[in-house]
Amino acid sequence: MSQRTLYMAWQAEGPSRAWFPVGRLDIEPEMHRFRYIRGAEKAREQSGFWGLGEFPELYRSYSSRQLFATFQNRVINPRRPDRELYLKRLALPTDADPFEIMAVSGGKRVTDSYEVFPKLVKAQDGSFKCRFFLHGWQHTCLAAQDRLRQLNPGEELYVALELTNPRTTVAVQLQSTDYQVLGWAPRYLVEDLSKAMIEVPKYRAQIAQVNALASDGDWGVQAQNYSHYVPTPPAWRVLVEMRGSWTKHVPMSGEDFQPLVD
Repeated sequence: MSQRTLYMAWQAEGPSRAWFPVGRLDIEPEMHRFRYIRGAEKAREQSGFWGLGEFPELYRSYSSRQLFATFQNRVINPRRPDRELYLKRLALPTDADPFEIMAVSGGKRVTDSYEVFPKLVKAQDGSFKCRFFLHGWQHTCLAAQDRLRQLNPGEELYVALELTNPRTTVAVQLQSTDYQVLGWAPRYLVEDLSKAMIEVPKYRAQIAQVNALASDGDWGVQAQNYSHYVPTPPAWRVLVEMRGSWTKHVPMSGEDFQPLVD
């Protein structure tokens, strides 16, 4: 198995709620390696980021034969009785490995402000495919949220490059085919996705998975051998798959993604 890479993003506190890519995890068959990237320097300068407890030094490379606890704690325990339901909500097979789980789930925990996402891979023909959960849907209008409840897997979405977003200026917006604004792509993907939209305007997005919430009356879904309802995290509301391609652009090659040490 070749090297696979996950990045870690951190969300600042305060009014900005800005996202910064701060770390890189490289997974190989015999070794795991974590390094901070230049986005961590920016996060420290602008929002007081001081790093993770397991990785206290910014300018050091960390290696382990086992998955670091920081990431292991973001993967569901194989013995949990609701594991099958958990993976179903991520549109993953039951034998998904930790990398595959974090790549879709984002590895989010209620106890911190980190999110994990996979490195975008450019195929030989310039194409790419990525999946992400829709961000910001809670802040759309009531009509849009009602439309969101009616979405189905496989349904096409419109993708729009938004240049006047009040928080981020540039954003990648997802709309239903009847032009309801449903939400946005994660901020840390905007630079690469927008490059694809500009370079090769033949991109598409569709619904990969829709998960009902308790607020939708979804109280009947239970995990096998699990005695009570397992609620869907609101962040997992809608899983989107986007495809596109680049000509010259190399994904995640910007300054923020450069490791601080070799």
